[in-house]
Amino acid sequence: MKISLIGGGSWGTTLAQVLTDNGHEALVYDVNQKAVDQINQGQHPFFENKIEKIKATNHLEEALDFADFIVLAVPTKFMRTALRDINQLAKHKMYFINVSKGIEPETLKRVSEIVVDEINPKFLGGYAALTGPSHAEEVIERKLTVLTAASETSWFAQSVQNLFSNKSYLRVYTSDDLIGCEVGGAIKNAIAIVSGMMTGFGLGENARAALITRGILEIVKVVVVMGGKKETVFGLTGIGDLIVTASSRHSRNFNAGLRIGEGIPVDQVLAESKMIVEGVRAIQAAKDLCIKTKIELPIIETAYDVIFNNISVSEGIQALLTRELKPEFVD
Repeated sequence: MKISLIGGGSWGTTLAQVLTDNGHEALVYDVNQKAVDQINQGQHPFFENKIEKIKATNHLEEALDFADFIVLAVPTKFMRTALRDINQLAKHKMYFINVSKGIEPETLKRVSEIVVDEINPKFLGGYAALTGPSHAEEVIERKLTVLTAASETSWFAQSVQNLFSNKSYLRVYTSDDLIGCEVGGAIKNAIAIVSGMMTGFGLGENARAALITRGILEIVKVVVVMGGKKETVFGLTGIGDLIVTASSRHSRNFNAGLRIGEGIPVDQVLAESKMIVEGVRAIQAAKDLCIKTKIELPIIETAYDVIFNNISVSEGIQALLTRELKPEFVD
């Protein structure tokens, strides 16, 4: 099968390799000519790994004409603009597979909702999110990884499952809780930033274990208030994704938090990051959700104060520790 990938970054190019490993044809579109040239020369644009049988182009129309299945691998910050460009050039029905994790702060919309906003219904054949605990650095090395394909349409979730699964290193499950999977994948980035902050500040594994556990409860709150299923958070797209993102230096969100915890100014950390730190946008969106729905997310709200209100990490930790004492599972 032919698949076009919009975005030749670390994840988009890596998934193109997965697809070619599985016997499909992959064409990567990216605006960065250097990345396009590297891919066409058999070099991953972000890692040292060689890649095989992948073609790239900087012509969006060529990518859209190439395939009906379109993988969206651009940061959510640029997703709406990318979809508008796709819609203007669309000629046939397309089936979208989103692999980016985030919520649009301005609207609190998930990527699936942005797709509905921007793609003419006559061109929208289906939508799925491919998500779960995954570092591109490991997948490109063909290390064992397990993901979830979530869609409101069961046959499309199964189609994505079959596209990406293989017997060597990647297994995909399916889910019908698109909301839960999209929201879980976005909000865990917020918790991952806090985990990095705590590590950079010099706190230990005890603190990280507590953060991950309490962070899961905050993810549950957001998932439920946005219409997803609580149980989804206890699967790959919730706990699984949080564990891998909140405890690894492969994570851009963890690393951003790490540098903030070490005392580097937030603006400098974000400016020097080679990739979009999605967790910052997730923190902003979750804070807006707190205001709108009156839910309490003490960890994420404290992270918001550190990033946007310039309180210190030390002050943030103190604020969390001096909250009213209560039983563990009381909201």
